[in-house]
Amino acid sequence: MPPGPRRPARTARVAAALLAAVLSLTAAPATAVENPSPSGSGAPAVPLRVATYNIHAGAGEDQVFDLDRTAAALRDLRADVIGLQEVDVHWGERSAFADEARALAEKLRMRVFFAPIYDLDPAAGGHERRQYGVAVLSRHPVLHAENHEITRLSTQTPDPVPAPAPGFAEIVIRVKGVRTHVYSTHLDYRADPSIRAAQVADMLDVLADDRGPRILVGDFNAEPSAPELAPLWDTLRDAAPDAGPTYPAIAPQKRIDLITVSHGITVTGARTHATDASDHRPVVADLSLPRKNR
Repeated sequence: MPPGPRRPARTARVAAALLAAVLSLTAAPATAVENPSPSGSGAPAVPLRVATYNIHAGAGEDQVFDLDRTAAALRDLRADVIGLQEVDVHWGERSAFADEARALAEKLRMRVFFAPIYDLDPAAGGHERRQYGVAVLSRHPVLHAENHEITRLSTQTPDPVPAPAPGFAEIVIRVKGVRTHVYSTHLDYRADPSIRAAQVADMLDVLADDRGPRILVGDFNAEPSAPELAPLWDTLRDAAPDAGPTYPAIAPQKRIDLITVSHGITVTGARTHATDASDHRPVVADLSLPRKNR
C-alpha cells in the first residue's frame, strides 16, 4: 500500500456528533423475537434485529427517485436498528433536495443519526448546506452518537490524496439494559484496495476503544474474502455468510453489504431482502446480545 496519512486519533474525530444531532421520534415497539440465552449464560439473551441498506440516495434500480419506496423497503425489514449508506441531505436535484435522514426517520417512526462525509456550501444563497453520508436509524433511545474520521479519497476535489475525513457513524444504544455500539460505514469503491485497507485499520482503532457488544454494518465495496477486509475477522465475524449476494439489486452477483458482530453476539438468522428500491439489496440479521458486557 502506498504511504498515506497517519490514522486519526480518537481525540481528533469530528466533535459535532452530540446527542443534539440525534433526531428523537416516537419509536415503534421492537420487532425481534425473544431468544433463549446462549449456553452457559445465566440470564436470557437480548434480541436485536439489525439491518444494513445502501439506499442509492433514494433512487431505485430504475434510477427513479422515490423515497416512499425506500421507506417501504426499510419497513419490510422490521428491524430495530438500520445502518444506511448513500444518504442525501439537501444534496441536489437527484433527491429533490430532501433531508433523507429526517424524512425516513419520520416515515418509519424511528430515531436517526446522520453522519456526513461531505458538508458543502449551498448551491445557491439562502439554501441549506449540501450534505451526503451515512446514517443509523434506531427504535431504541440513543445514548451517544459520534461521526468518526477514517481515511478517504475525496470524490469532490480534483487530484485527491488520502486523508482523514468524517462519515463513519457510531451510535450507542441500551437494549434491555445492554449497552451496545452500532456503526455504519461506506468504504471506498475503487478497484485499488489500499484505501479500503486503511479504512479497515481506522475502523478497528475506533472499535478498540469501545467495550460491550459491537455491531458494524455497511457497504464495504468488497466481499468478505477480500484481503483488505481480513483484519476485521480477528475482532468481528460475518453475521450473514449464507444470506446471498447483495449487488446489483436485480440478479445480484456480489456480497458487499455486510453485517458483522463482535464475539459473544449470537446470530439466530440472517437474509437478504429482494427489492429494487435501490441498486443494492438490504441485509437483515436477528441477533442475541449477551446480558453481561464483555
